Amino acid sequence: MEHIYKHKKKLIYLGILPAFLLYLGFVIIPIFISARYSLVEWNGFSPPSFVGLENYAEMFGNNIFWRSLKNNMVVVLASVLGQVPIGFLLALLVNQKIKGRHFFRTIIFMPVVISAVIISLVWSMVYNYNFGLLNNILSFVGLESWIQNWLSDPDIAMFSVAAVIIWQFVGLYFIIFLAALQTVPDEILEAAKIDGAQGWKRTLYITIPLVKDSILAAVVLCISGSLKTFALIYVMTNGGPSHATEVMAIHMYDNTFNGMKFGYGSAVSIFIVIFGIVLVTIVRNLFAKFGD
Repeated sequence: MEHIYKHKKKLIYLGILPAFLLYLGFVIIPIFISARYSLVEWNGFSPPSFVGLENYAEMFGNNIFWRSLKNNMVVVLASVLGQVPIGFLLALLVNQKIKGRHFFRTIIFMPVVISAVIISLVWSMVYNYNFGLLNNILSFVGLESWIQNWLSDPDIAMFSVAAVIIWQFVGLYFIIFLAALQTVPDEILEAAKIDGAQGWKRTLYITIPLVKDSILAAVVLCISGSLKTFALIYVMTNGGPSHATEVMAIHMYDNTFNGMKFGYGSAVSIFIVIFGIVLVTIVRNLFAKFGD
């Protein structure tokens, strides 16, 4: 019996090995390489020179970096407070025995698999001040005072972009929650119904506690995805106007490949990794503390 157990254990490790090697090669090793480059000054051509923590000091003294961090937090908060609740509510609705629910699953999830570049171009046209769909609708319903330069006004550009990010990825969390809801035993829900738990009370006190692990996974994915957001914002605004929509990934890209500051760019990338780990750890601890 012990021999069989050891054999199965070896097979499990063997099955995990390919994924581990891919993760090691494409995630772990590049992080250590970036950490090494973050300690040097290098323009990509001349030999790198060791500067210690100077790149980090420059980063923390850069107002544009702090602006990009603030913008990233806007994306994180908008995503967590937008994508997760909306995805959960949609999953609750579609999980009911309603007509056409398979169609709704497809429609809700479809934006997730569409290229970020295509989505960016489409929404740039929607937001266009002169002929965009949004301003035309506002004009048609008599709300001319609401018409805005949605991507050109520094005060609202970040929120306009965040709305698109919510729309694009809400389907991902919808699928996660839908799968979780389908694992909730019908017997428990029926028993709660007999005991008088109806509507939102049954959802709040029965359903949510049973799928809390999926909620945690969704929030963690939401945070990590928000911190690495790049393509959609880069295509829509290129971080403008006046760095109003510049997030840390764009700040890193511009300094690395446009400014040829590979050491500084690596320092920003390492900060993104550490900051993400800190946020995820805080969230996990909060769930562990208040989740029971």
